[in-house]
Amino acid sequence: MSQVNPFRRWLRFAALAVAAGVGPLFLASAGLGQEKEKGIDIPVKRVVMFSSGVAFFEHSGKVEGNATVDMKFNVKDINDLLKSMVLQDQGGGRISTVSYGSKVPIDRALRTFSIDLTSNPTLGDLLQQIRGEQIEVDAPTKIVGTILGVETRKTKVGKDDEVIEAKFLNLLTEEGLRSVSLENVGRIKLSNSKLDAELRQALLVLATGKNSDKKTVSLTFLGEGKRDVNVGYVQEAPIWKTSYRLVLSDEDKPLLQGWAIVENTTESDWDNVNLTLVSGRPISFTMDLYQPLYVERPEVKPELYASLRPRTYDQDMAAADGDFRRAADDKAEKASEMSRDQLANRRMAAPAAPAAKGAYAFAAGKPGDAQNFGRADLQRSTQSVAQASDVGEMFRYQIATPVKLQRSQSAMLPIVNESVTGEKVSIYSESQHAKHPLNGLKLKNTTELHLMQGPITVFDDGAYAGDAQIQDLQPGTERLISYAMDLDTEVAPTNKQDPQRLVSVRISKGTLHTSHKHERTKSFVVKNSGKKSKKVLIEHPLQQPWALITPKEPEEKTRDRYRFAVAAEPGKPVTLDVKEEHTSGEQIAITNLDSNAIIYYVNSTVISADVKKALQEVVTRKTAIQQAGAKRQELERQVAVIDQEQKRIRENMAQLPKDSDLFRRYVTKFTQQEDSIDGLRTQITQALDNEQKLKRELDAYLNGLELK
Repeated sequence: MSQVNPFRRWLRFAALAVAAGVGPLFLASAGLGQEKEKGIDIPVKRVVMFSSGVAFFEHSGKVEGNATVDMKFNVKDINDLLKSMVLQDQGGGRISTVSYGSKVPIDRALRTFSIDLTSNPTLGDLLQQIRGEQIEVDAPTKIVGTILGVETRKTKVGKDDEVIEAKFLNLLTEEGLRSVSLENVGRIKLSNSKLDAELRQALLVLATGKNSDKKTVSLTFLGEGKRDVNVGYVQEAPIWKTSYRLVLSDEDKPLLQGWAIVENTTESDWDNVNLTLVSGRPISFTMDLYQPLYVERPEVKPELYASLRPRTYDQDMAAADGDFRRAADDKAEKASEMSRDQLANRRMAAPAAPAAKGAYAFAAGKPGDAQNFGRADLQRSTQSVAQASDVGEMFRYQIATPVKLQRSQSAMLPIVNESVTGEKVSIYSESQHAKHPLNGLKLKNTTELHLMQGPITVFDDGAYAGDAQIQDLQPGTERLISYAMDLDTEVAPTNKQDPQRLVSVRISKGTLHTSHKHERTKSFVVKNSGKKSKKVLIEHPLQQPWALITPKEPEEKTRDRYRFAVAAEPGKPVTLDVKEEHTSGEQIAITNLDSNAIIYYVNSTVISADVKKALQEVVTRKTAIQQAGAKRQELERQVAVIDQEQKRIRENMAQLPKDSDLFRRYVTKFTQQEDSIDGLRTQITQALDNEQKLKRELDAYLNGLELK
């Protein structure tokens, strides 16, 4: 019968499947009572380390007959183990149980004993819990009796008769009832040996619960003869890191040497382990599978009713038909599950993936060569031990030679040792340093490797030049790095802001739409005091809504800045002008503009003849409205003057006899003023109507305008 083995493919791409937390735990049930051989060990043979804080470990070895493999893990790693462990018995055997020490909460475990130690009980509390038990106490003479209870009494002590509370143990003895102060009790012995054993067991649980840093996981394999077995799982591990050395020379291409830094934080040494390093960000998480989970259940108290005669009920016909159909479906589902179990057994019996092969060599160097060495010597002294390949969205380095690394030890492994393409540049950023640029390199990854982020130590002309840092760099991509300040080059920036200019005016339904253009220029004067020509990259912020006018195109453009290239010759200043502009718009209701503001737009040279004519008409109409308003206000002023005069006349008339000549003159004048007020109010009404009419006509005129 052919046996399909997806586990082999799964191991080859463990970087994708396991780190994401999708590795299941395969457990095949087996009969109990079968004999097991003594525990054996299978060493780790394959490690896949990720840059996301986890690693996949594969143990491989041989077992014979029914065998048990014991593996020790830190308690904090048990959850990852339960989430991801994969077992394989390749010789036709079966995988039985995976057993491990349970992590029952101490409080819950202690409550299972007859004496509850969860709340740190006092001696009185303990004795109260075992009421009815026989004990033997020394108080100070020997007393044997049955515990009735523990009571608290107020007693007087000292010369001042201070009242305190004291505990007394009440016992039933052969001589009768005895009450003993617990302060006088020196020894207590439980007569019930089972109860004494329970108390000692509870104390043992309490003690062992505090010492549980490591757990033993036992893997049981059932079968006949010698055969290979594999165990794979994901475990928390330090991320592997990279560091680079970059050697610059005027004659040759830059040499890039990269090292991977790995740590063995496991419980065992790595002896000839196949190591794979994977870069990328697979999703990985922890889940508490080790801690037993309990669900609180509601307490339902039974209700009491008077006794009733029991009766039986017939089943609903529709429900009976449903039960009949479900019975048929269950039978088919069981048959399908049997087929899946058979397929799983076939998969677990297939062989494992072969280990990678390869070799590398190291050449010894001389002490004291760190500051002065040749590029060729460095390239010859170290060879890359990694074979690189893509794995979906990630990249992996397959270390060609099996690795030996003791527990709690770290190692550096060369993964890159190739020439790359690079161009020396000076990089100026005003926010970095206002005067000097930085020495840098436009580095292109011409290797076939994905370069992970990390520090770069730069050597130039055989000497240390500075440190740089690089982000992840895909093959064929280019990135700038900077490693030192360029003191031979100075840059002086200056700003110029031009006043805004009106560029367009249009009218739409009573609203004046205007556009203004804003311009600014930043000049950079570059002076090279060195002996060689330099290419200076000047960084300038890319800000919205400003648009670049000159230069037309930058050398480079990132998410938030431009980079302009300037060739700086020794002793010859060079100037770069960066000109930008943006247009802003404004909307104004024409009725809110006074005549002077409208005349400003009318006199502008950027508006069309139609817009100018319409604005002139608006000025004329607004002038007519203003005149109508002025006329109305004058009539209202005249009415106010007459009202003030009438007030004076009323005050004078109150002081005069009604049959006097002056009183009669005031009456005549008051009557004439009333006639004048009536006429003026009629004119005010007419003037107001005319003013409102002119405003309505202006609004109708404006709402009908659509002019550019």
